[in-house]
Amino acid sequence: MSVKFIQLQSVDILGKIPPYQFLLQGLILLWVAWFLTKRRHGERRQQPSEEEVQRKLSEWRPEPLITPVPKDHPSLTPKRLTSLAGKRVTVDGKDCLNLATHNYLRLIGNNEIQEKAIATVQKYGVGSCGPRGFYGTVDVHLELEERLAKFMEVEEAVVYSYGFSTIASAIPAYCKRRDLVFVDEKVNFSIQKGLDASRSFIKYFKHNDVQDLENLLIDQKKLDQEDPKKAAKTRRFLIVEGIYMNTGRICPLPELVALCKKYKLRIFVDESISFGTIGEHGRGVTEYLGVPVQDVDMIMGSLEWAIGSIGGFCVGTSFMIEHQRLSGTGYCFSASLPPLLTKAAITSIDIIERNTEIIKHLNRNCLSLAKGLEELDHFESLSFKESAVKHLHLKKKFDFSEESRILNEISKKCFENNLAIVAPAYLEAEREIPRPSLRICVSVDLNQEDINFVLSVLKKCSEELLGSL
Repeated sequence: MSVKFIQLQSVDILGKIPPYQFLLQGLILLWVAWFLTKRRHGERRQQPSEEEVQRKLSEWRPEPLITPVPKDHPSLTPKRLTSLAGKRVTVDGKDCLNLATHNYLRLIGNNEIQEKAIATVQKYGVGSCGPRGFYGTVDVHLELEERLAKFMEVEEAVVYSYGFSTIASAIPAYCKRRDLVFVDEKVNFSIQKGLDASRSFIKYFKHNDVQDLENLLIDQKKLDQEDPKKAAKTRRFLIVEGIYMNTGRICPLPELVALCKKYKLRIFVDESISFGTIGEHGRGVTEYLGVPVQDVDMIMGSLEWAIGSIGGFCVGTSFMIEHQRLSGTGYCFSASLPPLLTKAAITSIDIIERNTEIIKHLNRNCLSLAKGLEELDHFESLSFKESAVKHLHLKKKFDFSEESRILNEISKKCFENNLAIVAPAYLEAEREIPRPSLRICVSVDLNQEDINFVLSVLKKCSEELLGSL
């Protein structure tokens, strides 16, 4: 009786086991058998002979770690700078008028700034040795943030230790995965890296083309109507530059702000070039175009161009700026801006506030040079006339490599004729390599005689190369 009961109980238990469990156990047993068989086979396999090893090594052709570098690559023969980057600069032993350095307001080498920087080193030492949130905050950092906020007439400012990381960190602090970001196709490399880090969905519109942007927004509105739940959760941003580093053109900010209000976008503006160079007081594109600064959600910028120091900043409302102190990677994890460079930036702002005539002088030089450039036979410039950064393109069209070669030759001849002008170089990692050009950086140091000299050298060097083409 007991044996029969056990048999019936076993059958009952087996009947309750799901069929897929028998299949799974069978697959596991087959895998174990295969693994043991393969292992024994591998142990019996003979090692290759020495001759076979040498033969395989001789046939192996590994890919190079880097691509071959041409012998005439400019990086192999760099120009040697042996003087401070002032109005004039010594390059390869030649004394040149300097239009290659972003020293628009003549603040690099300014005696007052140097004296304040030296005194700051004596008081605080060279570096802060830590991020702002730990032990890297010094009173001059708080002073600079207060001065920037007051200068730009906003609630708050945050200072970073490096201009590039400011833009590349501030964007992903707000733009996240599944957010929608509309971006001008000609934005600089730091914005591109910030967009990469954000992992947002990016839509590029044609350079400075408000109508193309609105067309994208209209198309997006139609998509939103198909899925209103998703649309309600999607945050939207617009990112532009005040004056574009790669073209020298000014953004149509009033029209862009109007679109942001109509289609519910937050707008970020990179004012690295326009800050300190346009506007009655040097406050940038918002002041120049008469746009209330409160209509722009965040203004980003570098302290490395007009201000003549190092670092970057973001300004805006307190609830926008405070967010970066815990989520801006360049702020949280980088050592803070050295006190001497912080004091240099404060002193630069002091100089601009004391003497707004310096901005007007720069604007006059920009307009004078722009007028002269229009009269050159072989060049054209679409840059904003009052921009301190101008790009010269060839009127005659060539393919990319030939145009680049010609402009580099013209730049070389300009150096030979005591004029420092460069053809900008771009990284291969850029989203789109801009058209080859000559980049001119205007400064308040120039007088009319200097501007006439620049125009005459450009005309002479271009005619020597292009006169017969």
